[in-house]
Amino acid sequence: MSETADWLKNWNDVIDTALSAVLFYALIVVLVQVFGKRSTAQLNNFDWIINITVGSLAASGILLDSVPALRATVAIVVIMILQFILTWVVLRSKFVAHLVKASPTLLTHKGQYIDSALRKTRISREEICSALREHGLATNDANWVVLETDGRLTVIPKQDIELDEADAMGNVERPQHLPPT
Repeated sequence: MSETADWLKNWNDVIDTALSAVLFYALIVVLVQVFGKRSTAQLNNFDWIINITVGSLAASGILLDSVPALRATVAIVVIMILQFILTWVVLRSKFVAHLVKASPTLLTHKGQYIDSALRKTRISREEICSALREHGLATNDANWVVLETDGRLTVIPKQDIELDEADAMGNVERPQHLPPT
């Protein structure tokens, strides 16, 4: 009975939570529009961390009495501005891009697994086989499988082209010595 009484007694808190949720929802929608699609597109590791941080700040501002909504709002705006600035700098500085962004990684070459890349990225052969099946391919039917910066596995079907000739493969991290084909 006391639980019911406590719940009914705290209607001001419930209304405050609902209003905060509406305000934070509107804030995040506006910020995504202002700062662009990148903030919600297929995420690389850094973007994912930023989105989790923004979500956590919004939840704190909505639910925690110890975190005033204004402070959470300011923190979210600052995080979004910092993300915008960092992505702007990354586009203009190869050095900063190298520090912040992961490179896609070559996992197979002409049907052969690159074991050192599999270990480094903690990707199993089974995961590669799954990606190949999604594309209706067998291991020998793919020129390359690449782990992208957003965690997806890209499968490039077999074609009569060498790795160095494929312009889309220019920024892909690869071992110095590829497995024999």
